[in-house]
Amino acid sequence: MSESIAGPAATTETSTDDLIVRTMPLVGHIVRETMGRVPSHVSRDDLTSAGLTALVQAARAYDAERGVPFERYAATRIRGAVLDELRAVDWASRSVRRRARDLAETRGTLAATLGRTPTAIEVARACGLSEDEVLANDDDVARAQVLSLHAPATGSLDDLLPTRAPSPEQAVEYDEQLTYLREAIVELPERLQKVVREYFFEERPMADIAADLGVTDSRISQMRAEALILLRDALNNALEPTLVKPAGKTGGVAQRRREAYFAAVAARHADGVRRTPRNLGAVG
Repeated sequence: MSESIAGPAATTETSTDDLIVRTMPLVGHIVRETMGRVPSHVSRDDLTSAGLTALVQAARAYDAERGVPFERYAATRIRGAVLDELRAVDWASRSVRRRARDLAETRGTLAATLGRTPTAIEVARACGLSEDEVLANDDDVARAQVLSLHAPATGSLDDLLPTRAPSPEQAVEYDEQLTYLREAIVELPERLQKVVREYFFEERPMADIAADLGVTDSRISQMRAEALILLRDALNNALEPTLVKPAGKTGGVAQRRREAYFAAVAARHADGVRRTPRNLGAVG
């Protein structure tokens, strides 16, 4: 009698162990993929530990009768755990944050003086840095700021928001943010939109995007930074207007272009609400 009870339990345990061992390489793949998109000081070991823990939990909770392949189910759990681990740390070091603040102040001053967005070389000269140092700092900050933009290669824009279960109020807020983000991306100037989609969503190398557009790698880095600022300010303009700071001279070309962009995002959002008032997550 005892053997008949122990038999199925032992079989289930062996099956779970097999799932874990067979799928462990997936953890390494997801961690490697993530490490290529976050600042270098993020610990690979911490991400791996979080991923392996999620894999074990996924194997124990997996129900084959639901018809979902275990690898797909586990990948979702692993990616969620890795993202949660990243959210628990400060993605950019203090020195990176400090220099980023200094660079932002310098960019604001130069933009007001020049009436346009300053180039990386102009910012570097004003700060007494090399162009490479400015671009490297921008890169670290950009990777930290847009982690939520990184969806799996097979994912959609619905994957942009945090994976932990939100409250009903947070769910509504997340849906609204996601909707505005979609609309803000669509309304970006064509070349900036191409950089955002191909660099963040399609994960194309910067050099390949530069070759397509006929510009240098550093120019792509500048365009990416410009696009991220526009996206951030467009969302803030719609949801937290007090967080939006003027750029360039009041009434200048740069300011007028920004305001026209904000207006276009708002118009697209209003049109989407009229067409699908009950579906904030629909693509505009």
